[in-house]
Amino acid sequence: MEIISDIIAQLLHWVQQLGYFGIMLGLMIEVIPSEIVLAYGGYLVSTGAINYFGAVFFGTVGGVVAQLFIYWIGRYGGRPVLEKYGKYILIKKSHIDHAEAWFDKYGSGVIFTARFIPVVRHAISIPAGISRMSHMRFILLTTLAVIPWSALFVYLGMVLGSQWEHIDDIASKYTVPLIVAAIVLLAAYFLVKWKMKNKKKGG
Repeated sequence: MEIISDIIAQLLHWVQQLGYFGIMLGLMIEVIPSEIVLAYGGYLVSTGAINYFGAVFFGTVGGVVAQLFIYWIGRYGGRPVLEKYGKYILIKKSHIDHAEAWFDKYGSGVIFTARFIPVVRHAISIPAGISRMSHMRFILLTTLAVIPWSALFVYLGMVLGSQWEHIDDIASKYTVPLIVAAIVLLAAYFLVKWKMKNKKKGG
């Protein structure tokens, strides 16, 4: 654990040195959870090193590119490659199982809502890639989901300031409503899709 802590500390020092690009690259390589990188970015905002909107922008770019990499692995390498190397980008076999089940059940529209659901959100790009979902549709839905996620954690890190490491202690108060909203949207999406399917059969 101490070694892991040292690695994280070194990476965050790297983020501090690079500023906006450090946030973007920190999210792209996904060695540590995005919440930590974004919260640390918020801390940098509180010190005046960078500004809030810049941190959110580069955090969004980094988050989208990170998911695009996973999408490409799914599209061109398939599930076997992810099962073998996914652990290096914080993706477990169980994550892949859940993501595929959600994608098969709800279709491509789940790309947006699943970004707010624990377990599924880290791996939902895999079935999108395997099914060869449109690049533009994938990028659009992913971006729409990453923006509020980045904005939230940068803001929380900014409010916490030097206490940003306690992000887990307060994040649930904000992420739980996001999860509930995502599930409601998902249910509404599924209902509309089901009605359209039945209407098509009736026609």
